[in-house]
Amino acid sequence: MAAIPPFHLAFPVRDIEETRTFYQDLLGCEIGRSTEKWIDFNFFGHQLSAHVKPEELALVNANQVDGKNVPVRHFGVVLDWEGWHELADRLKNHQVKFIIEPHIRFKGEVGEQATLFFLDPSGNALEFKAFEDEKQTFSR
Repeated sequence: MAAIPPFHLAFPVRDIEETRTFYQDLLGCEIGRSTEKWIDFNFFGHQLSAHVKPEELALVNANQVDGKNVPVRHFGVVLDWEGWHELADRLKNHQVKFIIEPHIRFKGEVGEQATLFFLDPSGNALEFKAFEDEKQTFSR
């Protein structure tokens, strides 16, 4: 896949310290600038800005996708195949509670992918996925 510019995403969190621990210690994100009200993370080469704003946290609503309840509001990264499996193993070893367990979605179809969903400490839904054939990333 061609190199793309990093995206920036700002999102609400409940507590700065639990957010710091989760994104830095569990996901391995480096910390950028921060104050007591916000913190920036290097999220797999992209800039996440977590802002303490608990009143902005939403309930997790879902749509059916391939027989699973997929959270409508979510973000994440498309990893390479090996990196996705390493992350899935790390999350399992840390006993992360999955919304959707690691599995292969659309098996044998266009867009076949490895995917998993879980919540951060503030209830923000994250999805990590991978394609064995990265040309399938935007296939229809």
